[in-house]
Amino acid sequence: MNFPFYIARRYLFSKKSHHAINVISAISVCGVALATMALVCTMSVFNGFQDLVASFFTAIDPPLKVTPAKGKTMPSDDPRLAALREYPGIQVYSETLEDHALVICGEHQAMVTVKGVDDRFAEMADLQHLLYGDGTFTLHADVLEFGVLGIQLAARLGLGAYFDTPLQVYAPQKGERVNTANPAASFTQSELYSPGVVFAVKQAKYDDSYILTSLRFARSLFGQQGRVSAVELKLKDGTALRQAKQDIRRLLGEDFVVQDRYEQQEDVFRIMEVEKLIAYLFLTFILLVACFNIIGSISMLIIDKKDDVRTLRNLGAQDRQIIRIFLFEGRLISGFGALAGIILGLILCYLQQAYGLITLGDSAGSFVIDAYPVSVRPWDVVLIFITVLLVGYGALWYPVRYLSRRLLD
Repeated sequence: MNFPFYIARRYLFSKKSHHAINVISAISVCGVALATMALVCTMSVFNGFQDLVASFFTAIDPPLKVTPAKGKTMPSDDPRLAALREYPGIQVYSETLEDHALVICGEHQAMVTVKGVDDRFAEMADLQHLLYGDGTFTLHADVLEFGVLGIQLAARLGLGAYFDTPLQVYAPQKGERVNTANPAASFTQSELYSPGVVFAVKQAKYDDSYILTSLRFARSLFGQQGRVSAVELKLKDGTALRQAKQDIRRLLGEDFVVQDRYEQQEDVFRIMEVEKLIAYLFLTFILLVACFNIIGSISMLIIDKKDDVRTLRNLGAQDRQIIRIFLFEGRLISGFGALAGIILGLILCYLQQAYGLITLGDSAGSFVIDAYPVSVRPWDVVLIFITVLLVGYGALWYPVRYLSRRLLD
């Protein structure tokens, strides 16, 4: 066994001549453990919120989305898109066209995003779990065009799931300047009727501003005949998403952008990652402060073991080995604190998952979920363990070497 490590282990568990050293060592372990536990729990909560947001997005966002690299639209008859239709891993190929428009209903009006979709969109989004109302998801019937509103948008317009008066939808005509004498002449105006349902994906981006309608209506409203703004893809069961994305990128070339669900909502997830990073750095600083307790414990231990150090030197121990004894002592304290903190953190995360100990509010049903979501990721646990060891080792290295040399002089 390594000689300095063996002596350090004996010092850690043996009684010291001054009982205060044992108490301070225990406090040091507890301080590192609590900081480590806070890191595990905090990062797991951030992971839980990320997974929660992802579950909402996946309700309406496609597994893969193809958009033009330049401009807002692309021709639907592009030969590369025709080749994409033949890709064997695709189950649903759906064309969409979306842009901004003005909606007026009685005395209410709102700027909205009109998303025109083809008849296969319902297979893509699994809308049955998102719809509210007595009607059915219908895009068009003969000459009538229907619009399915987000639930918050319907509330802003003073509407329910069904409305008798059709919505007046206005969009600026493509390539036309606004006629100040007759502004209405510069806009395309159309009407949307109610199919008797609204949708809710529990995300303000969609629920507060989106209207789903037919691709035919959107092309007519925005003057984009024969064009689409995106192609949304649903893959067959068993098809590897990452491999399919790489294959489609090679097939389409640099003129198209292929995004998975996380890339489609990159801004949201980037903000959450930044928040998680800030919390990680803040708690790491707290961990560094906790490690100063270890320095105090080791300092008192060095003073307490003066006679032992003298004996070890007389027996032939080198100064470098004696310094390593106290370094190992601090590392053992950091290591035990890290392990204890990770175990406690995992236990708390399990209890939160199973029983929802910490709630988001006093009233049940006030939020989308009642308790803080938790998701433990193995790589986060590994990162936390390495962080604790590095911070502990780094904080101890210079003070222990300095104090040990003073003792040996």
